[in-house]
Amino acid sequence: MKRASLYSRSRPRQAPQAPVVAAPRKSFSPGIWFRKHRSALLVASPGILALCAAIALWVHMVAPQFLTQDDIDDAVTRSLETAVLPSQAAKAYEAVQGSIVRVRAFVDDPDGGEIVVSTGTGVVILDNGTILTNIHVVDGAQRIGLTFSEGMEADAVVIGTQPQDDLAVLKAQAIPDDLQAATLQSTADLRPGDHVTAVGFPFGIGPSVSSGVVSGLKREFRSPEGKRLLTNLIQFDAAANPGNSGGPLVNATGEVVGIVTGILNPTEQRVFVGIGFAVPIENAAAAVGVPPF
Repeated sequence: MKRASLYSRSRPRQAPQAPVVAAPRKSFSPGIWFRKHRSALLVASPGILALCAAIALWVHMVAPQFLTQDDIDDAVTRSLETAVLPSQAAKAYEAVQGSIVRVRAFVDDPDGGEIVVSTGTGVVILDNGTILTNIHVVDGAQRIGLTFSEGMEADAVVIGTQPQDDLAVLKAQAIPDDLQAATLQSTADLRPGDHVTAVGFPFGIGPSVSSGVVSGLKREFRSPEGKRLLTNLIQFDAAANPGNSGGPLVNATGEVVGIVTGILNPTEQRVFVGIGFAVPIENAAAAVGVPPF
């Protein structure tokens, strides 16, 4: 009996396979897509808009801003037109106010106590309490009283005089901890028309500020109080009255260029008519013995 061979067995026939056909691609239509998702878009649109706005703002902030010279000029012009700047007199007073001192001359009252016989102004020239004023402010005083800018009161003594300029040098017996000395400036460059400010205690009221200009240089004036002929004076038109004597005449930046010493007045009322005189600061500094320049 014949044994069947393994290779003689017939293989089962496979059914023919149908050819594979690729599915047709669907083309994208924005209109169809929008209609299909319109409801979702309407719900999400506020958030999308907010996100877009945030992105746009971030891009604007991080993007470098390039300024032109015209942009800078326009910004400066707008600032100058809208900002309120302090006046020259205000800036000058701010610079010197800590150095202003009220000076009062006292004599004994026969009935007891003291009488104020003169009120003037002084300016601190050294922060150790050295003060300049006029001789006629303290002449004949039995006691000299000072009131500093912050309100402290102290007595003073005369440590020097310069009669040809009607100047007296005072030394305070006590001083504030933060006493400010005025800044001095040579009059070499001072010209008629330059802005000046006078600070003092006219009629005891103050400190009071008045402003004007230099009216002339190298003037002469005979003081009605001391009967002295004063020379090489600065003439100015900032209002000054009795009590301004001994106070500073300062330039536009608050530097002391002179010491107010008198006013010219053809009447007996002794009020200001537009002509005041100041001793140049060079003369005043010489009275202290400390060259300022």
